[in-house]
Amino acid sequence: MSIQFCSGKGRGLLLLSELLKDWPCQVLGGIHIDVKGVTEHSTRIGEGYLFVARKGGKTDGICYVDEAVRRGACGIVIDRNNGIEKAGDLNIPVIIVPDCRKFISYASARLAGNPSERMTIVAVTGTNGKTTVTHLASQLLQKLNLKTAVIGTTGVFIEGCQMATTYPEMTTLPPEYFHQLLKDLEDAGVSHVLLEASSMGLATSRLAHCKIDIGVFLNIGIDHYEEHGGQQSYLDSKKILTDLAGILIANSEDEICCKLVEETKIPVHYFDYRTICGVPIDEKLFSIQLPGRHNRMNVIAALSVLRVLGFELEDIFPYTVSLQLPEGRLQSIHKDGVTVYIDYAHTPDALENVLAALAEEQQGKLITVFGCGGDRDHGKRPKMGEVASRYSSEIIITSDNPRSENPVQIIEEVLQGISKKETVRVQIDRRKAIHEAIALAVAGDVVLIAGKGHEKTQHTKEGIHPFSDFEVASDVLQKRPVV
Repeated sequence: MSIQFCSGKGRGLLLLSELLKDWPCQVLGGIHIDVKGVTEHSTRIGEGYLFVARKGGKTDGICYVDEAVRRGACGIVIDRNNGIEKAGDLNIPVIIVPDCRKFISYASARLAGNPSERMTIVAVTGTNGKTTVTHLASQLLQKLNLKTAVIGTTGVFIEGCQMATTYPEMTTLPPEYFHQLLKDLEDAGVSHVLLEASSMGLATSRLAHCKIDIGVFLNIGIDHYEEHGGQQSYLDSKKILTDLAGILIANSEDEICCKLVEETKIPVHYFDYRTICGVPIDEKLFSIQLPGRHNRMNVIAALSVLRVLGFELEDIFPYTVSLQLPEGRLQSIHKDGVTVYIDYAHTPDALENVLAALAEEQQGKLITVFGCGGDRDHGKRPKMGEVASRYSSEIIITSDNPRSENPVQIIEEVLQGISKKETVRVQIDRRKAIHEAIALAVAGDVVLIAGKGHEKTQHTKEGIHPFSDFEVASDVLQKRPVV
């Protein structure tokens, strides 16, 4: 589609006094000024913007107050006393709030006109499957003539078409972008929004002032522990969704999901391999073309969303056979009897789900190419190695997104989990690893390239470089001589 969404456009104006009237704060200076926008990035400041000088993990927003003022900031927001002296020398209001993160969420929603209150919002959380479930639910709703949007890891989609946007590439957008995007979607006629609620997005209050109609818990595995400071903090972040949603849907086969929702006071509906919201699945009507047990569960989760929205299963089942996976989820390329799959699997559970699905169907060798991301959980690396060695005939361990880490060190940690060392090759260069894997394959073999899926870049110590597993594999397979 030709629609282009640009962050920051089309905002309304609010008097500062009106914006603050329902928010606990102390104001130093006048409050009868117009506010056009709010941001925590000094480079995005324009005339009439509030600058939220939040203390981050690496930098302190107080250090950028002067720049924000030069750019036209109409007020400074802080949440700690040590910033008052610095900000107090300015000739613009200083607003002291209890929590900068929650204030920017509140203010962003108000300035965008609280669009979530007029839309149906479904937020999906889980270690694996968020992207797939949001896209599947969107496809089903489209079949029922509802205009839908998906917001998540792979971007912003309206009715299955990806939108050109200037928003950051993040699973769950920061509120200063998120609420304006909802307003853009509302203006485009979207009634239902399916969004991914990441653990970090929940923990940092990015969804704090979004009216969420349905919250979905898919599964809980190993991921992001180090970013959150441990497993319990990761679980606590997921649990935040139980306080934000009006109704919950949970996977009854996942013990941790059940524990996260068990104390909530709001309605909870459950799904499993054979039931949707307590209703047994009629296998004569239910048909899908997507491989693997995990994808059946993803479809059932999507169907549960529609059931909770009030649709009858008998009216939805005819559409399940046409469901398609999103980009980078078991995306396949074929030539001369060799099949190459590209998948985003980057956790032990996700890699096992995909390998188990492929192992069931393939007749020849199963060749797996994967690595692990840098500056992320070290604990999952040997576990992914163990999973790969359990299912694969041949393994090539390579770089994923090493970021600031030495890729050799990452690979050594993955190797710790592999018992059958004779089946393993190491090739740090991901492009060469893909080439080697496809060169190993003969007719009937399957090659899985896991970890990056839809991504179009690779993050290394030297910077961010263009790189697409799908494009590289397509090129290599096309040029591969007939065996």
